[in-house]
Amino acid sequence: MLVPRVLCAILCVLSCVCACVEAASRLKSHSLPIQSEKEPLPSKGLSGCSFGGRFYSLEDTWHPDLGEPFGVMHCVQCHCDTQKSRRGKIFGKVNCKNIKQDCPNPDCDDPILLPGHCCKTCPKGEEDKKQTYPMLDSFEYFHDKGKGKEDDLHKSYNDRSYLSSEDMGPEESRTDFVALLTGVTESWVPSSSAVARARFSLTRTSLAFSITYQKMAHPSKILFLGTDGATAFEYKVPKGQSDMICGVWKNVAKPLLRQLQNEQLRVRMSTSAGQQEEVEGKIIKHRALFAETFSSTLTSEEDNAGMGGIAMLTLSDMENNLHFILILQGLIKNKDKEPLLVPIRVQLLYRQHILREIQANITSHDPDFAEVLKDMNSRELFWLSRGQLEIAVATEGHRSQQISGFITGRKSCDTIQSVLSSGDALTPGKTGGTGSAVFNLHDNGTLDYQIQVAGLTGDMVGLTIELKPRRRNKRSILYDLTPEYNKATGRAVGSWSRLEARNIHMLLQNELFINVATSQNQEGELRGQIKALPYSGLEAPRHELPTPLAGYYVSPPVRTGASGHAWVSVDKYCHLHYEIVVSGLSKADDLTVNAHLHGLAEIGELDDSSVNHKRLLTGFYGSQARGVLKDISAELLQHLDQGTAFIQVSTKLNPRGEIRGQVHVSNNCEFGTKEDVDEAEFDDIFLKDPEVLKKDPHTCSFENQYHAHGSHWTPNYDKCFSCSCQKRTVICDPVICPVLTCSQTSQPDDKCCPICDERKDAKDIKLPEKAEENPEGCYFEGDQKMHAPGTTWHPFVPPFGYIKCAVCTCKGSTGEVHCEKVTCPTLTCSHPVRRNPSDCCKECPDDEKIPGDLEHTDMMQADGPRHCKFGKNYYQNSDNWHPWVPLVGEMKCINCWCDHGVTKCQRKQCPLLTCSNITRKDGSCCPDCIDSRDEDELVTKVLDKRSSQRH
Repeated sequence: MLVPRVLCAILCVLSCVCACVEAASRLKSHSLPIQSEKEPLPSKGLSGCSFGGRFYSLEDTWHPDLGEPFGVMHCVQCHCDTQKSRRGKIFGKVNCKNIKQDCPNPDCDDPILLPGHCCKTCPKGEEDKKQTYPMLDSFEYFHDKGKGKEDDLHKSYNDRSYLSSEDMGPEESRTDFVALLTGVTESWVPSSSAVARARFSLTRTSLAFSITYQKMAHPSKILFLGTDGATAFEYKVPKGQSDMICGVWKNVAKPLLRQLQNEQLRVRMSTSAGQQEEVEGKIIKHRALFAETFSSTLTSEEDNAGMGGIAMLTLSDMENNLHFILILQGLIKNKDKEPLLVPIRVQLLYRQHILREIQANITSHDPDFAEVLKDMNSRELFWLSRGQLEIAVATEGHRSQQISGFITGRKSCDTIQSVLSSGDALTPGKTGGTGSAVFNLHDNGTLDYQIQVAGLTGDMVGLTIELKPRRRNKRSILYDLTPEYNKATGRAVGSWSRLEARNIHMLLQNELFINVATSQNQEGELRGQIKALPYSGLEAPRHELPTPLAGYYVSPPVRTGASGHAWVSVDKYCHLHYEIVVSGLSKADDLTVNAHLHGLAEIGELDDSSVNHKRLLTGFYGSQARGVLKDISAELLQHLDQGTAFIQVSTKLNPRGEIRGQVHVSNNCEFGTKEDVDEAEFDDIFLKDPEVLKKDPHTCSFENQYHAHGSHWTPNYDKCFSCSCQKRTVICDPVICPVLTCSQTSQPDDKCCPICDERKDAKDIKLPEKAEENPEGCYFEGDQKMHAPGTTWHPFVPPFGYIKCAVCTCKGSTGEVHCEKVTCPTLTCSHPVRRNPSDCCKECPDDEKIPGDLEHTDMMQADGPRHCKFGKNYYQNSDNWHPWVPLVGEMKCINCWCDHGVTKCQRKQCPLLTCSNITRKDGSCCPDCIDSRDEDELVTKVLDKRSSQRH
């Protein structure tokens, strides 16, 4: 078995050998094109640790995975330590240690070693009781709801669309937070009657927020405050936004992420200076967020009351019980350190009539309150669905205070949508068809919908919103949308005005589905789960129907069970914003190559000519992909404007496209991408202004000039060098000139490399015809330059410089870059040498042209039988050894050997045992049978051990 590259990287870190250059090794692959990384790269500017091809945040811990046949080293724990440079820059350093010596002694006679553990433990007895929030101990619904979902997945029917959440990519898992913002200050001086409710979703290092507010003018800015009270992030609210504010705080620093997780961050929202008004609150986690389907913001009728509250509500799954939790602020004013017990009255109202009333006591230090309203009748549920129920909270006593608010469906900036595919139908198929749906829920319970379908195998006979079936062929239809379907357009647009409270609850819990039945598939040809797509901050018009993606649109059509849709927009800087959602996308069988990479998302033009401006958008992980494409050609932008462009998702099974959709985005970008003065990393002002560059800790100073990190330039001292700035370090490499095919050359004064002389030998010039056909050519990330189709060059890979052991070629037909290892000739001398340090291949000296033993050639020579490097050691071809892993030692149960430059390892195969008494001796790889004499000795040892423990 091949030793994975991740093992080499891990061995380097564990043994403090930091000379592994994984980027260079990828360029020396055996004639393979440069491929996407197996793991998504960290966001720009983040501090952390790179280990074994993965990125870890500061303070993360993990067990290194050496791959097969070694597996996860459970007795080794690695930690990303926070380090600080002299200039105050924060960075990460990997520190690994053996934790086996720290294992506690089990307090039992027969400890066992569980799979995936390092330390032996006693056999499991009673399960530890799970820790719960004290306030929710009696609130069983919030504890059991998640468990119910797991149990639901094991039912006998097969509704694959419900199970599609297992395909979530690593970027899709998220943590929710909430904040109640009021006008109360620390001195208890009320400053406003405004109340705002903010909901936050943390995905990796991006914090998306949805904020609603009442009794407040349109806010102008939102501030996030750290523990020191300083502003950590400021969001300027666009003037055109409605009463729902949507935004994203991207690349949240690790220390601030810890403060967020520890509930130490605060959020402040204020209006413009003319009519200054301000509310503030603490960002907290809350168990009720994942189950919440109804909400209310509670305000006071008094002026400058400085009090408010929020209610999070949900229905029981099986009974008509309404569970709610109240978070209150400013209702109890107590300056004393001792908590004050205050009686309160909670009422459920309809048009000022009291329907339910609860009396309870709360304290000034913990004013939250949870309760259940049992057995809601049909009228109460109807008023709940219409947003006509009001919840009120009042304190008892001579200074009674009251706040109240109407209950509506949960609000957020997320988009309620669905992707319909044949692979998710109750009887899965591969038709190549697709469907998309977008929904909008109003406060009065009306649900607006827009649905489109394409690529059906027959006439549509049914379009319905359904529940998850309890049996395979017994569908539960909630609402029939068939009358609204227009066969000519393939769309259904309308409103469902009679949603029950239970329907709203299930909609916001992702428990409803859309089913499309056709004359060929009466039970359903397309099906999709209706679920919320988290807000990402991209400027894509989610309220509009997205571009459908289907195998039906690929040329020739692909019969696939996958489908998808995409939102695409072009901003004022001519940058392309895209968001793609797929369902049922096929995964490659060769997981060693593709890992979690399901496919590639591309954008290009629908044109029959040989000219093609196709661009790669992103590697596709999980079921969602989003991003911004900034350097777009004028031709591609024109095709977007004319509606002759496409978005395509390709997979290993269908490299020419598995699903595709035609895109039409109107824009005024005749001359291509414009300057973006808002983003510093693409800003010419940032690149040229010395005062701005001085403040950047990554800036390089060279020849009395400042250069931004990542920039390239030709130094004044020699035009045959190329310099780059890599985080305060200047790296200059000699320019390697390409080999010219013409017979006559000339040397321009301002150039380093010679060029073909057109005047002397026009016939010998090899004109770049393909470059004229495709002026875009290929973009190479290493040197950040465009290369004409058909041209070849040695790749420039910062910070390593030019790699002469590799040659890259721009494929004109596809616009792809292919890099291949240079094949060196077989040498017969015993002591080959390199003429120049930058040469890839060695040569025999002029005075030594005799045959020699190839085993004495240098291991860096890229020819003949290659040697292997494992850890710190080099091995000749055909050598065998037991690997030595730092912190673990020699692994005698694994044999490694060198096979022409490739290290291969395999675990020792143990024979099958037929005996009943089996043991494993210390230092032995395989278990052995215990004979009667050995068994008696083992029993004696155990009895002696127990006796010594008693005394």
